[in-house]
Amino acid sequence: MKTRIATVGLIAGSAVLLLAGPAFAHVTVNPDEAEQGGYTKLTFKVPNERDDAATTKVEVNLPTDHPLASVSTTPVAGWKVQVTKAKLDKPIKTDDGQVTEAVTKVTWSGGKINPGEFLEFPISVGPLPTDTDKLVFKALQTYAGGEVVRWIQEPEEGQAEPDNPAPVLTLTKATGEGHHGGAAGASDDHSADKAGDTAGGDKAAGGDKAAGGHDEASSDTSDTTARTLGIVGIVVGVIGTGIGFAGLRRRNSAPSA
Repeated sequence: MKTRIATVGLIAGSAVLLLAGPAFAHVTVNPDEAEQGGYTKLTFKVPNERDDAATTKVEVNLPTDHPLASVSTTPVAGWKVQVTKAKLDKPIKTDDGQVTEAVTKVTWSGGKINPGEFLEFPISVGPLPTDTDKLVFKALQTYAGGEVVRWIQEPEEGQAEPDNPAPVLTLTKATGEGHHGGAAGASDDHSADKAGDTAGGDKAAGGDKAAGGHDEASSDTSDTTARTLGIVGIVVGVIGTGIGFAGLRRRNSAPSA
């Protein structure tokens, strides 16, 4: 009976997931959180929501109310990338000097995201502003045939998610662990990997040492036991030999019938 109920529950749960799946198939940004003032790599995940058309163009608009001084792209196989810049009404002051223009849009075109597929489009940005707690990246997704889906609705706290939410990057207070000029996410991952490798190596070394100590102790115990058993065996052998000789002498000295 319990098995039957569990099976029904799993089937019902799977049905709910299948029904809920399309509601979450929108353009997102990863990571969705980064530190203020740092540099980070942002990856925009674009799924194809149509069964009969491929996605042929993706546009990501960068916030103009909090412009980003540095924006760089990396090649995406099969796609051409175009970076659009604009003059800033108010120049940005950075450690490298004053910036008078910034990237306002990045467009990928010429490729295809077929039905049932998704693709990721990465950019590196920074320094992230320190006077806001979020950045909104409005995105436009164009399908073959000309249909344009606008992911431009800004989610509001406490409200239901809109039908076409824009990707949002939440900004947190800086901890001082970021690295200027590098992708904060990549630097953090590298540091974490290094720390993990170091910790793993130390732990492994400690484990090996402990294991080695255990092996040595086991070996010493085994040697002691073996020597003890050997001595006991020799003693028993000597006693047995003595008894054998004594018996033989009595036999030889006994009178003949």
